[in-house]
Amino acid sequence: MYAVKNKELITELSSRLGWNIQDVNDMLAAFGTIVAGKLLEGDVLSLPGFGQFEAKKKMERISVNPTNKKRYLVPPKLVPVFKPGSTVKAKLKELGDNE
Repeated sequence: MYAVKNKELITELSSRLGWNIQDVNDMLAAFGTIVAGKLLEGDVLSLPGFGQFEAKKKMERISVNPTNKKRYLVPPKLVPVFKPGSTVKAKLKELGDNE
């Protein structure tokens, strides 16, 4: 198993959709911008079968630097979370069963 590079994904989408590479690049950039914008607005973005994107708030906490043992406050922040959908889970299960 290996990581798919952005260029490979764009090439695959281009051939499957019959679009040129620049159009696919533009579509992926727009998709990323839309997802980020929706998460910043506090919305949950659900793609049926694929999964759900949402932003969760991590509360502030106290952390300790292991080198100097100093304690410091980590401020609250929003983190992106992806929950895979049923189709993705089923495909991953098939892969796991075949190994």
